[in-house]
Amino acid sequence: MSTTTEFQVTGMTCGHCEQAVREELGAVEGITEIAVSAETGKLTITHDAPIADDAVIAAVDEAGYVAVRS
Repeated sequence: MSTTTEFQVTGMTCGHCEQAVREELGAVEGITEIAVSAETGKLTITHDAPIADDAVIAAVDEAGYVAVRS
């Protein structure tokens, strides 16, 4: 059973920003889908197993942005 979790990401301004976030989150085990929008600052991940918020926040930080769970 898949679960979705939403975060708000600040600092993104374009498609390259979205791609950077996708690439970093792609390394987080268990995430099956990533939807991110620079326009809205919304990040939605779909995962099959529990994923710690800190893992998502750290990956977004590695991409150069700040995420908080919404």
